[in-house]
Amino acid sequence: MNLSKLIKDIGQLFVIGFSEDVVSPVFLAYLKEIEAGGVILFENNCSSSESIEENISKIKACYSGKFPLIAIDQEGGDICRIKRAPAGYSSPAEYGNSKNMEKFEEDYSRTALYLKSIGVSLNLAPVADLSLNEENKWLNERCFSSDPEVASKFVASSVEISKKSGILSCLKHFPGLGASVVDPHRELSTVDYNYNVWEQRERLVFEAGIKAGADFVMTSHVLANELDSEIVTVSEKIISECLRDKLSFEGPVITDDLSMKGAESVGDIGERTVMAFNAGHDLLLFGQDFEVTIEAFEYFINAVERGEISKERLQASLGRISGTKIKLGSSVLS
Repeated sequence: MNLSKLIKDIGQLFVIGFSEDVVSPVFLAYLKEIEAGGVILFENNCSSSESIEENISKIKACYSGKFPLIAIDQEGGDICRIKRAPAGYSSPAEYGNSKNMEKFEEDYSRTALYLKSIGVSLNLAPVADLSLNEENKWLNERCFSSDPEVASKFVASSVEISKKSGILSCLKHFPGLGASVVDPHRELSTVDYNYNVWEQRERLVFEAGIKAGADFVMTSHVLANELDSEIVTVSEKIISECLRDKLSFEGPVITDDLSMKGAESVGDIGERTVMAFNAGHDLLLFGQDFEVTIEAFEYFINAVERGEISKERLQASLGRISGTKIKLGSSVLS
């Protein structure tokens, strides 16, 4: 395989962000070189509808024959990268507490159609976690309920609305972060549930989302000791047994931001990127630190050349990504 094709194939595994309000020529040149599988937008990249559309247009112009996923966290409430109408809507907890499905469907349908209209193709939502720990201040408003039955209905509805609106959906944070206290943005999070508890609680919400047709599942930097001694980010057992086998999920699995503090226990940014991929992730997510992204990408390329990542493994992930992008009218395989 020639180096240029290898770079662009591996690029499809990366979802990356940029720190500037307006996407920079340096970032655009890098996109043109690697043809990243996706670009994630943050609040400062979304100052107005016009600026979002301009950024997306510049990003897409870097691609020849393929196009990137344009991803965003538009969960509702505080976790909305676009706060203003018609994109902003209430927190999942507010809808879940009121059990007002009609209001949720009306609000999120408006949001999803707006996202589609400005060129966003992937909403990294819904949150399929349960609000199980009152100390979990950073997550509880992002969850629909502590009751799996209630949460499942809202999660399934969110997935169905995304599908009808022409955007992709992503369940998070597998295998379930609601029982934790610590935010993995700050340090490694832990949960103490065992497999039997997971089967009767966290699993039910993810299963509902998958049955509704969720396109992606995002994991978290969490240690679930009773499920595996490895953190989920690098746990082949949890991805393979719990997600692929038990829940029969066949789509792409995406990491949470690999530059988070919660992932640092695994190793440096390059090591954790390769380990996450070899554990079964298909897409590798990075935030707005461009230098970290470059370092991870170069390490990954070298790992492929050293034989640490097999061609079969690469092709399996490219196939899953391609199968999902086809829903948007694009493929990654050539």
